Amino acid sequence: MEKLIEHLYAVMKSVSGFIYPNEVELHWGFLVVIYPYLTGLVAGAFILASLVKVFKVKALQPTYRLSLLTALAFLIVAPLPLLAHLGHPERSIEIFFTPHFKSAMAMFGFVYAWYLMAVLLLEIYFEYRATLVVQGNSSRGLKKLAYRLMTLWSTDLSEKALNLDRKAVYFVTLLGIPSAFLLHGYVGFIFGSIKANPWWSSVLMPVVFLFSAIVSGIALVLIIYMIKSMYRWRPIDMKCLDRLADFLLYALIVDFSLEFLDFIHRLYQSEESIGILAHMIEDRLFVSLIIVQLLLGTLIPLVSLIIMKLKPLPDELRKLIFFLSAVLIQAGIFSTRWNVVVGGQLFSKSYRGLTIYKMELSGIEGLFMGLFLLVLPLVILWILTRFLPAWSDEPALNTPKG
Repeated sequence: MEKLIEHLYAVMKSVSGFIYPNEVELHWGFLVVIYPYLTGLVAGAFILASLVKVFKVKALQPTYRLSLLTALAFLIVAPLPLLAHLGHPERSIEIFFTPHFKSAMAMFGFVYAWYLMAVLLLEIYFEYRATLVVQGNSSRGLKKLAYRLMTLWSTDLSEKALNLDRKAVYFVTLLGIPSAFLLHGYVGFIFGSIKANPWWSSVLMPVVFLFSAIVSGIALVLIIYMIKSMYRWRPIDMKCLDRLADFLLYALIVDFSLEFLDFIHRLYQSEESIGILAHMIEDRLFVSLIIVQLLLGTLIPLVSLIIMKLKPLPDELRKLIFFLSAVLIQAGIFSTRWNVVVGGQLFSKSYRGLTIYKMELSGIEGLFMGLFLLVLPLVILWILTRFLPAWSDEPALNTPKG
């Protein structure tokens, strides 16, 4: 009880202007920030994979399987922040038993299940089926049984079967593109449809969320690809890396343009809330929005990638700049999610005061829990790559080509 009083006292000291008592404490904290960040990485990684299979960008082939496994690892963890935030995760099953089709939040369970079962797992199955059959044929005991289980006891490596796999991968990827848009676009829809909150209410919110997701997903795969290549002591495919950087630049330009358009639209409307929103940006969100999101996470990577595009530099220097740009972009996208989720709760509904978000270190909503949920997908990705090879030069991939 004493800790709670101390916490409230610390928060109240930072409150400025007029705030209603029920607005002092924020209801959506660090875990809710992590949720849209993780789903964005899933959608972005899958869109990158679709560039290979649907849009035939052959230069990105080295990252195709890595993108799929990255999307799966982060999708597995994506609902965990929400479940932890709710306090009673066992109640989440009620979403499926008592569906509420008019609630965007209630529909998340169905969107998630569709994307996991009907899109991502299906594509990974058909992409890896022949590989797993070969691995199963060369294994014994429980390992052989595990591979047989993953292939659903399929052992056909004929040209007809391999051709069917390729067609299935193309069809599922084609189906997965609008599904990926739906997965993350609906997250932006949740915020954009809240008319009572001027920081969230915008028709551009789903589109901004979607393109920032594509940016973050491409940047993440670029980082993982470079680190894993160095870890395996294999040379980085510069043609692949340059194409990754190209698509990262194009997506970043579109994302920045949409966010700038949204800002201009809000400024032009100049509703009664513009005063408190401007004050919030200058005070509470100056570091996270102006410094981290705009300067470090957008402008510096944008200028760096444009210079790399216009003026070819030595490979080692390009690798360094690409890597640092991708890291800064990740920080910027995470800051974007923070500014949306937390920023939308910092001002009073009377537009006359600001509160503050004070995050704990421990506890279910604390910093340590959030960091654990951010690291967990990387651990799952490492485990997945033990069973499902992510690289085209690994022996397990020597399956009949046809």
